Amino acid sequence: MAAPPARADADPSPTSPPTARDTPGRQAEKSETACEDRNAESLDRLLPPVGTGRSPRKRTTSQCKSEPPLLRTSKRTIYTAGRPPWYNEHGTQSKEAFAIGLGGGSASGKTTVARMIIEALDVPWVVLLSMDSFYKLLHSLPHQVLTEQQQEQAAHNNFNFDHPDAFDFDLIISTLKKLKQGKSVKVPIYDFTTHSRKKDWKTLYGANVIIFEGIMAFADKTLLELLDMKIFVDTDSDIRLVRRLRRDISERGRDIEGVIKQYNKFVKPSFDQYIQPTMRLADIVVPRGSGNTVAIDLIVQHVHSQLEERKLRWDMAALASAHQCHPLPRTLSVLKSTPQVRGMHTIIRDKETSRDEFIFYSKRLMRLLIEHALSFLPFQDCVVQTPQGQDYAGKCYAGKQITGVSILRAGETMEPALRAVCKDVRIGTILIQTNQLTGEPELHYLRLPKDISDDHVILMDCTVSTGAAAMMAVRVLLDHDVPEDKIFLLSLLMAEMGVHSVAYAFPRVRIITTAVDKRVNDLFRIIPGIGNFGDRYFGTDAVPDGSDEEEVAYTG
Repeated sequence: MAAPPARADADPSPTSPPTARDTPGRQAEKSETACEDRNAESLDRLLPPVGTGRSPRKRTTSQCKSEPPLLRTSKRTIYTAGRPPWYNEHGTQSKEAFAIGLGGGSASGKTTVARMIIEALDVPWVVLLSMDSFYKLLHSLPHQVLTEQQQEQAAHNNFNFDHPDAFDFDLIISTLKKLKQGKSVKVPIYDFTTHSRKKDWKTLYGANVIIFEGIMAFADKTLLELLDMKIFVDTDSDIRLVRRLRRDISERGRDIEGVIKQYNKFVKPSFDQYIQPTMRLADIVVPRGSGNTVAIDLIVQHVHSQLEERKLRWDMAALASAHQCHPLPRTLSVLKSTPQVRGMHTIIRDKETSRDEFIFYSKRLMRLLIEHALSFLPFQDCVVQTPQGQDYAGKCYAGKQITGVSILRAGETMEPALRAVCKDVRIGTILIQTNQLTGEPELHYLRLPKDISDDHVILMDCTVSTGAAAMMAVRVLLDHDVPEDKIFLLSLLMAEMGVHSVAYAFPRVRIITTAVDKRVNDLFRIIPGIGNFGDRYFGTDAVPDGSDEEEVAYTG
């Protein structure tokens, strides 16, 4: 028999009540009566007073189309999309994300506790996944959750949304598995007004920490196995009821009788039968929810210790030494160093070259590079008829489509050359920056065309030194189901270190460049190199010595 969960019961100071789990209901009518307003005000007095120890915060949300992928707290900005590399110098995954499960009754304060944990953890990459997004669908209706009869029942508070059968656990489990592996997922957006899923989905990427919260968070055995830490938020039933009453009256225009009817008929019985018994499965029970700051501090300390054990560093020294003295890989193709090509390199490498000349000769090299890269695409025999009525045995592209993906910002400069030689080419962008404190590349922005997995992808960055950013970009494409042998990494200039790193991690990726330099210096700049390509091309001032943010962030 499993040992009973630890109870973190201290710090009696209460805090403001959280936003409770949404439940179905109609929109508040403009003609809401003054009596209902007074009822809502009177209910406020039944709740614990708002604490002064913590500043009020907004609800933490994950990335979606309508919201920026970040959470601004009183201390810092926390990204809710993107992830650290989580892959070592060989391109293999090392550790999964740390997953926290937050269970508890409706309006117990799970979301507020999650938000407090996120802010106290002070980690840069975090995902908050809500069980509310995963109500079951009818197979006959792609976006509809309820039948017409059930819709009518829900409108009259006669449908039970607090039952395990109401949730799609298979989708929850598959989504959480992918997130733990650092892969992208599409999470449905549930509309509590129409009791259906919206056509749009929100896209999430993996993170250091994943927090999954919901009333049935511990109701499935397979789901439990995915959670590294299980927390049950235990709040008095009277407080939970009052929170529901205040929310539904003040925000949704409902009457007290309807809210109490739903609570007594469905919410309370489901809590007693399905939710409260899962408390014994929790590692930690948090009495009074968000008011128990001592419990939250203990949780944060434990998570920090777990993250420390899983900590990864993008080890540049390991990357530099892993392939010393090895011959360049067969997947590398270097543009033939003709006098013309070498002459253009001489111009763009010269620190005295004007910006106009730098741009002009860089564009010429880009055009030659991309035309050279296209020769590695698959072609098949085909026969056409000439205007003279004669057959000509030629070649035609054997793939479905070509997509260009630029690693911002320098890679963006290669897009015009690609468009000039590939008709109707699709373009995607990835923004990868290096964390100046940890040296780890981090994914900050991602926009890829739909169905990219069917395409040959030309991945563009103007310079590649260590290969860290390129490896993360390749990993992102693989996560979006692009076959490794359909990825072509193009760069004007690469260091041998970057070539070896990418080729060892992804041996089927084709690497194409106009030149390869032997060394990188202590700041991982290519030697003899080309300088900061982005600054020279766009005419921006270089970052002061010692940080070199652009060089590391965009070309590393």
